[in-house]
Amino acid sequence: MNVPAQISVEQFKAMMDQGRDFVLLDVREAHELDICRFDAFVHIPLGEIDTRAAELPADRHIVVTCHHGGRSGKACQILGKKGYAVTNLAGGIHEWAIKIDPSMETY
Repeated sequence: MNVPAQISVEQFKAMMDQGRDFVLLDVREAHELDICRFDAFVHIPLGEIDTRAAELPADRHIVVTCHHGGRSGKACQILGKKGYAVTNLAGGIHEWAIKIDPSMETY
């Protein structure tokens, strides 16, 4: 599966609007999810990615997010080495809140 290494929040919104098939993986810590989150996602904190990767579908595109894009980039490296088709959401959920959904809480 050929997927881009990174996409903007605008590109991600377009993917959602087009109904494209993907899994959204949030690698933030549990307490961060209490502040803001996407509606449908899989949660595996970055520190658990290596040991819990098998919980993810190997046959689907995985878009990875975090707060600003740093941790999700690291998760993409780990998952990519394991053969997953992963894309980092540039700017993370913070960028999404700023550019796409200003009603979303930021921190």
